[in-house]
Amino acid sequence: MIEPEPDVAAMLFGDRIDVARDFARRLGERGEELGLIGPLEPARLWSRHLLNCALPAPLLRPGLVGDIGSGAGLPGIVLAIARPDVDFVLVEPMERRVEWLRAESARLGLVNIRVERARAEDAPLVGRLDQVTARAVSSLSKLIPIAAPLARKGGELLFLKGARVEDEVAAAARQIRSARLSGVEVLVLGQGIVPEVTRVFRATVD
Repeated sequence: MIEPEPDVAAMLFGDRIDVARDFARRLGERGEELGLIGPLEPARLWSRHLLNCALPAPLLRPGLVGDIGSGAGLPGIVLAIARPDVDFVLVEPMERRVEWLRAESARLGLVNIRVERARAEDAPLVGRLDQVTARAVSSLSKLIPIAAPLARKGGELLFLKGARVEDEVAAAARQIRSARLSGVEVLVLGQGIVPEVTRVFRATVD
């Protein structure tokens, strides 16, 4: 059973809410079958996933955003729905997930998405991205060395992380220095608005 849409969803997605609803319905119906989400996820699809992915949308700037390890389209497709003024490249190595991402992007009419089948470290995007996003991909100590080279000078890393993000930041001190990141911060989004806040690691690539 797919979780009923929370009232706050319409506020977060605005005039794009119908597209978000369509994606939620499709992911809830097909996600487990296709191995994109676990069996418990349809019942918390909005509160744990779609709202979590939509909250960082205001942090994006018009330009090219690369989403690393897009999987089911969380956050890549959700952000592309919320921000039609931003161009996205979704980077995903697994063929069946790539097929899902391409099919859903076309079905939803998301002309601001292209999908690249590749591991992040092999994607032809080095130095080209204005911002790089990722969610539930890896620890910061492993993710930063992979993602930072894809950003242009002055570009941003925006990683959706869990409750232990501050511990990850401390553990990744060496990688943060090596990647020459500045303005490192952890943003907590959605407090008092959604059931589960979104934590975002944000840093600039110098």
